Amino acid sequence: MCRHKTRKVQVGSLAIGGDAPVTIQSMTNVPASDPEGTTAQILALEKAGCEIVRMAVPTEEDAVIFSYAKTHGCSAPLVADIHFDYRIALASLRQGADKIRINPGNIGEAWKVEEVAKACGAAGVPIRIGVNSGSLDKKLLEKYGTPTPEALAESALTQADMLEKYGFSDIVLSIKSSTVTSMIEACRIVARASDYPIHLGVTEAGDAYSGLVKNAIGIGALLTEGIGDTIRVSLTADPTEEIRAAREILKASSRWEKGGINIISCPTCGRTAIDLIALQERCKTMLETLDTHGKTLNVAIMGCVVNGPGEAREADYGLAGGKGCGLVFRKGKPAEKVPEEGLAEALVNMIRNDLAAESGAANG
Repeated sequence: MCRHKTRKVQVGSLAIGGDAPVTIQSMTNVPASDPEGTTAQILALEKAGCEIVRMAVPTEEDAVIFSYAKTHGCSAPLVADIHFDYRIALASLRQGADKIRINPGNIGEAWKVEEVAKACGAAGVPIRIGVNSGSLDKKLLEKYGTPTPEALAESALTQADMLEKYGFSDIVLSIKSSTVTSMIEACRIVARASDYPIHLGVTEAGDAYSGLVKNAIGIGALLTEGIGDTIRVSLTADPTEEIRAAREILKASSRWEKGGINIISCPTCGRTAIDLIALQERCKTMLETLDTHGKTLNVAIMGCVVNGPGEAREADYGLAGGKGCGLVFRKGKPAEKVPEEGLAEALVNMIRNDLAAESGAANG
């Protein structure tokens, strides 16, 4: 896959863009005025695999959440989500925010945007320009009639030009829409026109099911084209669900670079002679505990002998079920015939033992 070339922007300890892996973001939904609750949610997001956390900061007083969270165990880079009042951005910088998200169009006079740009430049903190169809500039709405992809892209690029005019270039662009096709095309336009790192997401996407589908289409389509440097899967759900969804989208788009288990499982049919749904869930739960030492392992969990052996042959490991029993495979070759009730354990133990042997050989 040819990746869209973008400049590299440093966000705390992580890089966005350039040759850096795609990072996963989410946003807290606990008010910043509740520092204990917000910090607990940040820690839960970090445990789930979130790499960058954004927080709404509605007042200057709320900006203290950044110093509080960092002194209470939070290690992920923290982003201040700012609207309307440039002074909140300045306060967040003083309190240790690692990135500022603004929409220059609603900050007000140009000198206020310049103040934010100068302060971020002095602190070495990047700015994410966030554009979405619900808050498009009135002049652009008059020009295009509706929040078209062209209008969204022009808004983002115009606002980036504004920051560049003030000598600030550590910019990440985010163009979101609740209309998936508009989000995709707007991001394509921006990618063709600039080298800014691009934050991908579908806004107001919906619940954990419908929202995942919309994000998978929008984010996934762009990722497979090499566009996108950081992602947030917006869901009306527990924010930790966004992290799980983001990982799956990255894996399906072949943009996952952190190793782990990739499960291939058949959808079942009338030939299935074992309880494959329960077996798949059991295998998945057990496989999630394995440390693959950065390797990506494809594991096939198949329900019958028709497609099972062939699919397992293409995977690193796999199993194919039969009536009351099944075969466990390694690199396409049968390793063991096992009763149905012991299939998951046999598969996972084989993978665990192989990983331990590889680790021992590497260290020996």
